[in-house]
Amino acid sequence: QVQLEESGGGSVQPGGSLRLSCAASGYTYTSACMGWFRQAPGKEREGVAAMRTGGGGATYADSVKGRFTMSRDNAKNTVVYLQMDSLKPEDTAMYYCALSYSPICTPKSGGFDYWGQGTQVTVSS
Repeated sequence: QVQLEESGGGSVQPGGSLRLSCAASGYTYTSACMGWFRQAPGKEREGVAAMRTGGGGATYADSVKGRFTMSRDNAKNTVVYLQMDSLKPEDTAMYYCALSYSPICTPKSGGFDYWGQGTQVTVSS
């Protein structure tokens, strides 16, 4: 049973930073695709970033490129992070991490069958 648990959300002023964490357990392959998604009230869910747990870099949505950085814990490849810098009010959303066994691993690829419960990020002055 795959389980994902996010942490690290909160409230921050515009221009501030937050780091989200996602711990995964119960997945059976040595390298899965983990992604970060967000959904604001009244808007569609948006893929933010994705990367493989076993190696390789991350890919990002255009809306966050240059401001967000996804990384993994190399000692524990079951933990990924999303460092969010230069936050804007439009980044306000519930953020979810998700896991996919698909060979394609991007924020827009499908196959994310496992989801965490989400953590709220609010950017406001």
